[in-house]
Amino acid sequence: MTEHTESAALWSAPSAHEPVDARVSVPGSKSVTNRALVLAALSVDPGWVRRPLRSRDTLLMAEALRAMGVQIEEGAGPDGTGESWHVLPAGLHGPATVDVGNAGTVMRFLPPVAALADGPVTFDGDPRSYERPLHGVIDALRVLGARIDDDGRGSLPMTVHGGGSLAGGTVEIDASSSSQFVSALLLSGPRFDQGVEVRHIGETLPSAPHIRMTVDMLRKAGAQVDTPEDGGEPDVWRVTPGALLGRDLIVEPDLSNAQPFLAAALVTGGRVTVPDWPQHTTQPGDALRRIFSDMGGSCELDERGLTFTGSGRVRGIDVDLSDVGELTPGIAAVAALADSESVLRGVGHLRLHETDRLAALTKEINGLGGDVTETDDGLRIRPRPLHGGVFHTYDDHRLATAGALLGLAVEGVSVEDIATTGKTLPDFPAMWTAMLGGPAGPRGGSGGQRVEERA
Repeated sequence: MTEHTESAALWSAPSAHEPVDARVSVPGSKSVTNRALVLAALSVDPGWVRRPLRSRDTLLMAEALRAMGVQIEEGAGPDGTGESWHVLPAGLHGPATVDVGNAGTVMRFLPPVAALADGPVTFDGDPRSYERPLHGVIDALRVLGARIDDDGRGSLPMTVHGGGSLAGGTVEIDASSSSQFVSALLLSGPRFDQGVEVRHIGETLPSAPHIRMTVDMLRKAGAQVDTPEDGGEPDVWRVTPGALLGRDLIVEPDLSNAQPFLAAALVTGGRVTVPDWPQHTTQPGDALRRIFSDMGGSCELDERGLTFTGSGRVRGIDVDLSDVGELTPGIAAVAALADSESVLRGVGHLRLHETDRLAALTKEINGLGGDVTETDDGLRIRPRPLHGGVFHTYDDHRLATAGALLGLAVEGVSVEDIATTGKTLPDFPAMWTAMLGGPAGPRGGSGGQRVEERA
């Protein structure tokens, strides 16, 4: 668990003195935006990414691709409305330097791209990025023909010596620590001389919906992909070599980033509507409809979007979150406010995320008077009266929103470094305040997020 910074600014989390009643427009999906940028960069013709998320992680991805020669122009879309990024593929080249920050998608998706570049590409990032697992991608790329200097660490910093192409072929990997290892190889697979066959040999595979998202986006870009869901071998994905086509892609709202706002309705017994919630999606955040309903609310999906209504009671839950681990911090915060015990399972891999999320949640919720214990693969949360105090975030955006959630029901909670939410959700403090009926603050320029208090 990365240590918190004592000097970081504290944000007084506002408490809710009445049920929330708001309409919250969340910006685009980080996962979709960054996959779209990679696929557009590897395509044979220009493409558009419309309604992209503008956050630290996506801007790092865009800058990294620019460093390797890809042109990304920001402005209005092809119809003259809305913010869009026009991606103009070019010959990938080095020397180049990539700053991954602490973005898993950047540090894992781009080394295969760099292996296709003509020249060396050096990867570096935040101190925590050195601790996050990357060996699955590094080892796989070496098997597929890449040359990588990492001093044997299996992590950053490192240099990928691109040769202009990559042989590709079959590779076995253990993606138990991150499904991004699989997605990273699949995204660039059409550009490998022999394509790629990825065989997962680990005991578990977390966040499988993210792999389905990758496959879906590859197919829409013209790639041929065979998957276990198509009747193929379990835990085996095959991508045929071929050209990727530029697309005009509209990015869905980030459903995982809708979590704190839906949770606010649950915790306060209120109502929140998120417009443009897709009827069908590969985003893991769609599971919030089921999970939060099981915890005491109800939802309605119609032409207005998703409306979630709290019942005034928060129930504990026993749930396997292996496919949706990114939702764990928010669910843990809600569970700490429930009227019965919760058990969150299948998320041992969260110890290797932006921080050790299980240790951090345990320490911070217990620091407010909670009763959280770690299990081998998750958390056990028993209800106890909570009190105010400092909720540390460890440079983790989802810890920050979890602290804000607790502050709704607990007076005197101060969240350390709320600005870390900018990793995926710019302007979160203003959105949160507006949801509670306060001034929304500046709008626009950050993906179009909007909060409106309903009359």
